[in-house]
Amino acid sequence: MRLNVNKLLHTPGARQDFHFEMDLSDLEFGGRYPVSRPVVVDGQVKNEAGVLVCELQADTTLSSVCDRCLEEFDEPKTVSYSCVLAEEKQFEDNDDIVVLEQDEVDLGELARSAFILDMDTKTLCSPDCKGLCGGCGVNLNREKCRCKKQVDPRLAALAKLLE
Repeated sequence: MRLNVNKLLHTPGARQDFHFEMDLSDLEFGGRYPVSRPVVVDGQVKNEAGVLVCELQADTTLSSVCDRCLEEFDEPKTVSYSCVLAEEKQFEDNDDIVVLEQDEVDLGELARSAFILDMDTKTLCSPDCKGLCGGCGVNLNREKCRCKKQVDPRLAALAKLLE
């Protein structure tokens, strides 16, 4: 979605709200496509003392797989992003300034980039997920480990005494 901000550029205190939906189902993360629902983007562009500020928030629900127990779960995802819009950059090393193209900004591209950069590298079904047993493979969140306790070979003679 492209937004023309020409009227906002020259009117201090002016503001324009926006709302749109994006389809990001083509994004692949770790061999999966977690964005199965539309991403709803809400925000505004406002002129604060001659400086254009763009603020947006993107919301959706991701279809995720826990990295510890491999269970599938739905995870709400909210991304907030803010930047300054300018007709030209004064300093090249400032990533918080987005240059306008003929008084227009591509809000879809801003929201898409912010969403991608905010994706988690590790997903957990819960912070206290116990994961899978390395020996028998059971989900430790649901049942106890079935592995027999291995006796240290140095203590094997003592273990026989307990039998």
